[in-house]
Parts: sequence; C-alpha cells; structure tokens
Amino acid sequence: MKELRDILKTKENLPLSRATVISIMHSNSWIKDGLLNCLKPFDLSIEQFNVLRILRGQEGNAINLQDIQERMVNKMSNTTRLVDKLIGKGLVKRSICKDNRRKVEIIITTAGLKLLKDIDPVIDNQEVHLTSKLNTQELEILNKLLLKLKL
Repeated sequence: MKELRDILKTKENLPLSRATVISIMHSNSWIKDGLLNCLKPFDLSIEQFNVLRILRGQEGNAINLQDIQERMVNKMSNTTRLVDKLIGKGLVKRSICKDNRRKVEIIITTAGLKLLKDIDPVIDNQEVHLTSKLNTQELEILNKLLLKLKL
C-alpha cells in the first residue's frame, strides 16, 4: 500500500498532525475531481449541485440566500453568483418574500428537480466507487473520526 510520503515524493518523516492534514486535503481533491467528472456532462459545478440538493430538501418551500449559504458544504462559495447561474439555466427561481420585501427567496424548478433525478444515480455510483476500498465498518469509523475532528 502506498504511503503519503510516496504520493508526496518526499523522504522526510512528516509530523503525524501534518501528515494527517495533508492526507485529508489530498483525499478531498481526489474526491472532488471524481465528482466533478460526473457533473461535467450536466454542466454543473459541485457547488451548484450542492445548492440544488439543498433546495430539493426544502420540499417545495422557498429558502433565502443566507440559509442556503449556511447549509452549503463549501462556505466560501459566492451563493448569489451560484444562484444567478442556476436561474440562467432555468433550474431555480427567485422571488421577493411576501412578508419582508427586502428578502429574496429561492425555489427549485421542475427542471431542476428533473436534472437532480437524472444526476442522482450517477453520483450515487461515483460515491460507492470512491469509497469501495473501505468496508462498512471502516466507513462508519472514518465518518465518526472526521466528525470528531471537526466538533
């Protein structure tokens, strides 16, 4: 099995904390590349896909930009720009809140829901492929450890 030193092409013994952080970052890039390749035929970025899934989870209810931003996996994303691109593709709609005219609300369109239905099996298969080297118990342990790292 390859070690991190082999991947980084270094002979240096890295401190365990640094090796862990680099390994997580390397894995993140590898996973993102795999997901991006799946989304490319659908003309979506990972962040746009994330917004669509957040909106689908609203089950037909509108949500404001701030709430979308809070739920995003990548908090660095420019949510307004992402939503504008999705509006341009006809996948979401923007409306003014009836209770507070200063608030903009976003809702997924029928076209957005249909696109997600087409993408879901492709992403599901890719996620299974990306995690296929780990058994169920290892996946559960990894998830617990990653959550522990953040909390």
